[in-house]
Amino acid sequence: MADTERGGPLTGLRVIELAGIGPIQLAGMVLADLGADVVRVERHGGQGYVPAEREVLHRSRPSLALDLRSPAGTAAVLTMADRADVLVEAYRPGVAERMGLGPDVCLARNPALIYGRMTGWGQDGPLAARAGHDINYLAVTGALSAIGRPDAAPVPPLNLAADFGGGTMFLLLGILAALHERHASGRGQVIDAAMVDGASCLMTMVYSQFGSGLWRNERSANLLDGGAPFYDTYECADGRYVAVGALEPRFFANLVATLDLTDVPDQDDRAAWPRLRELFATAFGARTRDEWAAVFTDVDACVSPVLDLAEAPAGEHLAARGTFTEEFGVVQPASAPRFSRTPGRIRSTPSEPGADSVDVLRRWGFADSDIELLIEVPD
Repeated sequence: MADTERGGPLTGLRVIELAGIGPIQLAGMVLADLGADVVRVERHGGQGYVPAEREVLHRSRPSLALDLRSPAGTAAVLTMADRADVLVEAYRPGVAERMGLGPDVCLARNPALIYGRMTGWGQDGPLAARAGHDINYLAVTGALSAIGRPDAAPVPPLNLAADFGGGTMFLLLGILAALHERHASGRGQVIDAAMVDGASCLMTMVYSQFGSGLWRNERSANLLDGGAPFYDTYECADGRYVAVGALEPRFFANLVATLDLTDVPDQDDRAAWPRLRELFATAFGARTRDEWAAVFTDVDACVSPVLDLAEAPAGEHLAARGTFTEEFGVVQPASAPRFSRTPGRIRSTPSEPGADSVDVLRRWGFADSDIELLIEVPD
């Protein structure tokens, strides 16, 4: 049963998020959903592509607008860092230092501070100062070259693998690990969360198989990259798709039986994979996606309908679990993961940039006279 008298599992943790876009926003959102007191420090006017009132990545935490080009703005962040547990930033290497907000300065003032830095290339190395995006970071890890069809270019997996997987999630892991270590040492430290490092770590299993001669260095030639006909997607009669993941023999047998196929090649006979793929394609092409979804509802064959963005939130399983919710007029993922006593939740709607400045500064101990100066909009 949930402990309704408490907030989420990170209640009491004070976090400063020096605002950026994408992965750093998701990090602040997750921490705030889980109960941390996160303050998004951003420039006047904010930044981003989505209208402020519908920017899901800004939910659950207030916005404080400061001019970090001014000594007063820098001093305010440093004062907050003195009282914080965690500070996170996603600037290029050296930018925070030039602003007077680098880790050396902050840790000298607050030795217990966890200072989380997230970049694409990391804090050092020949590419550290270069611009990049998810596709670039994946390109140098070997991951991008492995995704796609053999007769086509590599396919970017949205920006999930490097930005949010290798960046956000490894930054969050680093923060929680550093907080755990601080219980013993009483000291903070700096986290260098590089997307190229995190994405490479996510590729550990593939590199293990590659190093053992079990993974071919080509696209769509392996068990998990669409090479195996029993781990791929198939077009149905209505032009929509099903996903098949029948890797294990018992699931493969259930798949073949449910499709009512005969004279089926051996699952492990790679030479027969083209024939097997042809059999599956013909079978799935005979009915619509939803007809096949109904057929496989109670069959353990690892077959699922491929739902689009509009369909997924209302899908039977996710709807039953409440995986998505509608807040402030936007259908969006609910807080994750789940906790038995101290569940996370969406704590507030997104704020306009700077809308909470006065309240935030008061809660963090600033005098009204200082607040009046700090919230003035620069020319």
